[in-house]
Amino acid sequence: MTTHPQLLRVHNFMVSRDGFGAGEDQSLEHPFGSAIDPSALFSWAGATASWPGRTEPGGSRGLDDCFTRDWGRDIGAEIMGRNKFTPYRGPWEDHPDWQGWWGDEPPFHTPVFVMTHHPRPSLTVSDTTFHFIDADPATVLARAREAAQGKDVRLGGGVTTVREFLDADLVDTLHVAVSPVELGSGLRLWESPDDLLDRFHRDVVPSPSGVTHHLFWRR
Repeated sequence: MTTHPQLLRVHNFMVSRDGFGAGEDQSLEHPFGSAIDPSALFSWAGATASWPGRTEPGGSRGLDDCFTRDWGRDIGAEIMGRNKFTPYRGPWEDHPDWQGWWGDEPPFHTPVFVMTHHPRPSLTVSDTTFHFIDADPATVLARAREAAQGKDVRLGGGVTTVREFLDADLVDTLHVAVSPVELGSGLRLWESPDDLLDRFHRDVVPSPSGVTHHLFWRR
């Protein structure tokens, strides 16, 4: 019997027209960095009917909503960098009560592997367990695939973490939503989306919302 290979997938990763996905000087007040207005990159997703944080009925349907719905499809585990989990640096003991940005109900509903140079015991919040691991991308991916129990693994970010896995040639598919704004500085995913064409095929799909969806899959 043929089984579906476990893919490492990047979904709904959002960057500016000039390739920046986060600013510098991340803090509690500025989760995406001091120079980043999150709405400039994220408004297309937040406007959809399927946005996980939606608290009221409504929202758009169509292309953007399809991508938003696809975020959790057949995902059994997530990998993220420490800066996606917390704005704090250094030993965890300095902020013992921090449990992530997402409150009592994180949106993941799977094991999450947080890459950090400061390992700590696993933390369970609702139905999501965060594991904190100090290892190279290939080792972290092996752990995540085991936990995913045959499903795919989502690579959640941030920019530095996605670049690490791209540099290690471990990413199978990427969906990057390019917003029609220029940020000028910060953490850059790419100089140009053409940078990935030596390893990936690409389709480009413009949306009425103004974002352009870039879909990459391994050659």
